[in-house]
Amino acid sequence: MTVDSSMSSGYCSLEEELEDCFFTAKTTFFRNAQGRSPKNVCPPVEETQRPPTLQEIKQKIDSYNSREKNCLGMKLSEDGTYTGFIKVHLKLRRPVTVPAGIGPQSIYDAIKEVNLAATTDKRTSFYLPLDAIKQLHISSTTTVSEVIQGLLKKFMVVDNPQKFALFKRIHKDGQVLFQKLSIADCPLYLRLLAGPDTDVLSFVLKENETGEVEWDAFSIPELQNFLTILEKEEQDKIQQVQKKYDKFRQKLEEALRESQGKPG
Repeated sequence: MTVDSSMSSGYCSLEEELEDCFFTAKTTFFRNAQGRSPKNVCPPVEETQRPPTLQEIKQKIDSYNSREKNCLGMKLSEDGTYTGFIKVHLKLRRPVTVPAGIGPQSIYDAIKEVNLAATTDKRTSFYLPLDAIKQLHISSTTTVSEVIQGLLKKFMVVDNPQKFALFKRIHKDGQVLFQKLSIADCPLYLRLLAGPDTDVLSFVLKENETGEVEWDAFSIPELQNFLTILEKEEQDKIQQVQKKYDKFRQKLEEALRESQGKPG
């Protein structure tokens, strides 16, 4: 696989406009505890389909390549496997942990597959650009787990891969929905079935919300960083709620004054 560039604490407002939850660690505490599914997230669907024949794969690849306009078609091998490209959107709201004091990877390091993260024990945290896109060249046998590990290696992220999950984003009934993929799923096969149009299907890397807080998976600097972010986001959310109810109060007071000014 090759790669190419191209804290909600559980604090939720009672109003729908402010219903987005924060996630400090690996869950949206209150919303999951109440048994509600995250907004716009589909439950996993178990598909029991027979494996396609070699002829069916060839036909699908020919159809795919005829619609692919960016010279990023798929190539079929004699053994029935095939290679192609997928794009992954990064939507990570929490900071990631990377080695401190490491320069950009050189061509030599890339060719020799040097693990720069192993050259130092120093760590630091920072935010990856929200909604950045990475293009991956993978095979039909590349799994979701391998895609996640490849993305983390590209960015030299040393966090546990289990902290992340790959979702497929689809459009259904006028809504944008996310469905978490199994670590054993093969993204290129899903890309082949959906066709090259990313408006029909796209892939998104997000935090893995398991419903349980696995505190042992985080380092002390990470936990301290989460607390700092939590305090900031909590204050921001409090200000939003205060402004909302100040506006309501102002409207009620104006209505009350107008009512009192009218003749009985």
